[in-house]
Amino acid sequence: MTHLPRLLDPRTLPLSGSQLVEASAGTGKTFTIAMVYLRLVLGHGTRDAAHPAGPLTPPQILVVTFTEAATKELRDRIRARLTQAARWFRQKPDHENGQNDTTPAVFDVDPALAALRADYPEHDWPQCARRLELAAEWMDEAAVSTIHGWCNRMLREHAFDSQSPFSQRLETDNSEQLAEAARDYWRTYYYPLEPELLRSVTERWPDPTALLDAIKRLLEQAAKLPDTADPAIVLKQNQEERARIIESLKAPWRTWGQEVRDILDQGIANKAVNGRALQARYVDSWCNALHDWAHGDAPVPKLSDTAFHRLTPEGLAEAWKTGPAPTHAAFEHMRTLPQALANLPDPVSGLLCHAAKEVAKNFTTALKRQAIMGFDDLLTGLDTALRGPNGERLAQVIRSQFPVALIDEFQDTDPVQYRIFDRVYDIAQNRADCGLILIGDPKQAIYAFRGADLFTYLKARRAVDDRIHTLATNFRSTTAMVEAVNACFELTENNPDSAGAFLFKTPEDNPIPFQPAHARGRTDTLLIDGAAPPALTLSVFAPAPAKGQSEDQAACSKQAYREHMAQACASRVAYWLARAHTQQAGFRNDAGAFKPLGPADIAILVNTGHEATLVRDALAARGVRSVYLSDNESVFSSEAATDLYYWLCACAQPNDEPALRKAMATPTLGLSLAQLDALNTREDVWEERLEQFRNYHLIWQRQGVLPMIRRLLLEFNVAARLLARNAASTQGGERRLTDILHLAELLQEASFTIEGEHALTRFMAEQMASTTGDAGNRRMRLESDADRVRVVTVHKSKGLEYPAVFIPFACAYRPVEMEHIPQFWHDALGDLQFTLTPDDVSTHRADRERMGEDIRKTYVALTRARHCTWLGLAPLKDNTASAIDYLLGTRGRKGSDYTRCLDSLAQSQAVTQLESADVLPDTIAGVQSEPAEALTGARQPKRAAREHWWIGSYSSLVNAGRGVSVTSLEDSALTENYLEAEQETETTAATAGTPTSATSPMHRFAKGAQAGSFLHELLEWAGREGFGRIAQAPDLLRDQIARRCAVRNWQEWIAPLTDWLYQVITTPLPLPGGHSVRLADLRSARPEMEFWLESVDLDMGQLDAAVCRHTLNDHATRRPGLRAARLNGLLKGFMDLVFEYQGRYYVMDYKSNWLGPETRHYTPEAMQQAIVAHRYDIQYSLYLFALHRLLRARCGDQYEYGQQMGGAVYLFLRGIEGEAAGVHAECPPVQLMDALEALFCGTQESIA
Repeated sequence: MTHLPRLLDPRTLPLSGSQLVEASAGTGKTFTIAMVYLRLVLGHGTRDAAHPAGPLTPPQILVVTFTEAATKELRDRIRARLTQAARWFRQKPDHENGQNDTTPAVFDVDPALAALRADYPEHDWPQCARRLELAAEWMDEAAVSTIHGWCNRMLREHAFDSQSPFSQRLETDNSEQLAEAARDYWRTYYYPLEPELLRSVTERWPDPTALLDAIKRLLEQAAKLPDTADPAIVLKQNQEERARIIESLKAPWRTWGQEVRDILDQGIANKAVNGRALQARYVDSWCNALHDWAHGDAPVPKLSDTAFHRLTPEGLAEAWKTGPAPTHAAFEHMRTLPQALANLPDPVSGLLCHAAKEVAKNFTTALKRQAIMGFDDLLTGLDTALRGPNGERLAQVIRSQFPVALIDEFQDTDPVQYRIFDRVYDIAQNRADCGLILIGDPKQAIYAFRGADLFTYLKARRAVDDRIHTLATNFRSTTAMVEAVNACFELTENNPDSAGAFLFKTPEDNPIPFQPAHARGRTDTLLIDGAAPPALTLSVFAPAPAKGQSEDQAACSKQAYREHMAQACASRVAYWLARAHTQQAGFRNDAGAFKPLGPADIAILVNTGHEATLVRDALAARGVRSVYLSDNESVFSSEAATDLYYWLCACAQPNDEPALRKAMATPTLGLSLAQLDALNTREDVWEERLEQFRNYHLIWQRQGVLPMIRRLLLEFNVAARLLARNAASTQGGERRLTDILHLAELLQEASFTIEGEHALTRFMAEQMASTTGDAGNRRMRLESDADRVRVVTVHKSKGLEYPAVFIPFACAYRPVEMEHIPQFWHDALGDLQFTLTPDDVSTHRADRERMGEDIRKTYVALTRARHCTWLGLAPLKDNTASAIDYLLGTRGRKGSDYTRCLDSLAQSQAVTQLESADVLPDTIAGVQSEPAEALTGARQPKRAAREHWWIGSYSSLVNAGRGVSVTSLEDSALTENYLEAEQETETTAATAGTPTSATSPMHRFAKGAQAGSFLHELLEWAGREGFGRIAQAPDLLRDQIARRCAVRNWQEWIAPLTDWLYQVITTPLPLPGGHSVRLADLRSARPEMEFWLESVDLDMGQLDAAVCRHTLNDHATRRPGLRAARLNGLLKGFMDLVFEYQGRYYVMDYKSNWLGPETRHYTPEAMQQAIVAHRYDIQYSLYLFALHRLLRARCGDQYEYGQQMGGAVYLFLRGIEGEAAGVHAECPPVQLMDALEALFCGTQESIA
């Protein structure tokens, strides 16, 4: 017989023996724990109520809860209470304070502390105060811990008594080891299977991850599972048995098929059947399907449910008009055929048993081999030690160390935890030498999916006998809100035909009764349009009846219910917030002060992430911002992670064209279609982006991945653009930016142990692909703590409170169905049972426990609000197992009958209102949850602010003069390739055209960045292979070009490009001074030579003047000028080719500029115009200066510019056709080198 709890007075609760405190929602559980803690520190109480050990210190008082967050909150609350109590005991009595009858006593401020102090004589107060002060100072060492943390401490501190290893390493997340055990099982047992058998496995579980999901709940029960044969044997035996049964079902149909067809055809011909129910085309289709099944390999005939029914005696009787329906053994057989096919032997039970046992064994072995302990091992380790040969001694040691233990949230205990505390404190014996206080609320036991076991709590409840106490005064909610919740649960609790509010009532007992809470009330009131809203609003969606249904039969699907309620809820939230903006919705306290309702005052409780998305999208559509507080997804599974991965690939390999294009096309970078198209059609744009990502590559190498990502975000203006994006969905810009910054931090952390860019990129890919792990630092962070509507799951809301609560999906539930394997339930003794072969009985038992937990979830949801709750209801098509419908008495009701039942409830309760769940029009609901402040760009200085020290290149110098952004980065590097800014005279194409018979097909070769890079890469490859070797190996040349063309689908260009490149290599090319040389004849050449030049306050204007003075004198006055700027830092570049010929050294550069459709357009004058337009004169002057310095350093005094410097040779690749065509050759005078030397060293004031 269950004992009813007595009302608890924290000041008189016995502190020895075992006590159970049941604290309903909002009744001050944490306050009570802190008060009991004070008493233990003071040694308070009478002989029956005090602890025999007298005053205790914080290290002696064990306080256990189940989360780190709750541990921190408890520690802080207890410390604050100790400090507060110490101040009370330091205060002087009333008469010494000069108080009289009209002066309120300070004791009235906190009656609990006043009563506690009154239990001590005045002369003991200073001693009590000192004891409390010391305890508050000692709280950092207090034994306030999670259950796992405490077990870990016990195993370490009592290693000899517990016989636990000293060297084991604790890991909070063993998911990777478990996943590896599953993968190892898959490799061992499934890889060797025959293809047909393997297919039968992968149809159920496509991969090891799916298999692990299926057996996870079985792993703890592995020891109870029966031994089964290897999967190969199980599958083979099942295959043979199924084949035997299917053959026995098919055999008679090889004869019956034609007979059935004849019978039905005869009935149709004689017009004996209903023409709508049985037609010739139906018969033909059904008989053909049965024939194919009987003579084929398919296990099941392709018949609809209607066909199966129509071919039974009952179905034929419905279709036959005249006379009795025909009879035949086939029709009788068809009556049982669907069930026989459904009951075919299934190997899933044997496969799951074998997999669970083997994976559990492999997992345990792997942890032992690696000397790793998981969280579950901490509990099982201490449990095993307490049951071992030294168990009694260990229990005595722990009791001596912690004479009193307070176990919070005990309703979420499990059998292992209960055994531990029972072994230490001997609950049923009510020991006088120690104290165990169990605090919990069985009505809030909602964590069965984590292993919590309410039936274990009930076992403990029976063990404490009549020592049960309750907290019954609700300090959270208004009186009306408390009364509304009471009414919901009392309706079913008091129904003699029900199983009680929580499904535990029997004629003899009710271990979890609902006892109505008492309200203390609140001093503030929520007002909407000048009046307090009903405490509980039942908002009903009344679907229209389907065709042929009456008003009492109308019902809706779960999907329609969710979609409608998301809109209805969002429209009301938006309306309330709109009224708050006009001071028509808010809180008024007893002093008359008014505070407008804010978005953060509203919580929307949901069951799943999908429901959260529905309601957040509906809010966003109305301009209401929200935040989802229950997102447990890994940040590596976010959309931002995919974009960031593409960025990493491009930054790790900036020369990889496909990777770079993928990165540029990511939504987060936000490039427009025109900008993306320019990458294909404008070589200058492509080269600029290529240069940009090469910069990121060097920043990554020199500074790390985090600075590189931040630089990318800055240069693409990602943060400002994402924050300015209107929150039109749950995936707003703020969410994406938060994920990017979070991922960047995780990558930087990983880079400390992972070497190299490619390894870090692989790490990112592995994390994105991984489905295991729940490490806290990888969980999505809250994107904002601004004033927003809170969307939170019911589970996450437990322990929290909100002024106003909306529960739009109260009717939604997920029943346990026959195909759910395994199924769990508890027997009459409270022991956990499970099955891998469900039947109707086991499914009913499992679903009843599911509904019980849903009822407790409903209790949690309904008790979160301070002022009011809005409940979204609807008559679902199947609501017989809905928790809220069970409580409100609407199970099985539909349409108007459903509404009448709720109306009756609302009429009987003044605090409850029934309304229609209409979606308010946008003209009423539209509102911004935050003041609409336009996000403007950052203010820019009137004069460009420049870095004092930066790295430049030819590209950045030239483009700075054209208004293109210059990348000036400290300790970074710019691109090795110059910026070719082609200004083409006709529209460029991204793909190569078709070669023609013109003078040179290269004039029709594709233009733009892609084609230019292609030609440069060909010549670079030829230079590295050796021009002479290529000239002598035409097959090698053709194969290389064919491979590169195939990637770009340019197969028609293989022959023209082969001829062209061979011509470039073997044609004599003019050199400065009148000589010529074939690339094939070069013996000393180096492609892509890199250089760095130090510059000391280099003046761009003077550099420009020097180059103009000493190069291309005829065009000196027509060159685009460089922007006035100074380079103080480094100048970097890459020369396409440096070669030596006849004792002189030359710089060669490849230009893919398109100057016209024929070779005659590549005249010296045209090439000089291109050089002037793009300031290639600056480029080759800088290249020659770098070569000049190199030769001077290597040759020393033997170096003479006029003797050893050959000059610059610029090949306009499309114009190479015969000797001297398409080549610009020039060797500037030594005076230019002297001028540049002075400029770079900062020793020359001006250059005339």
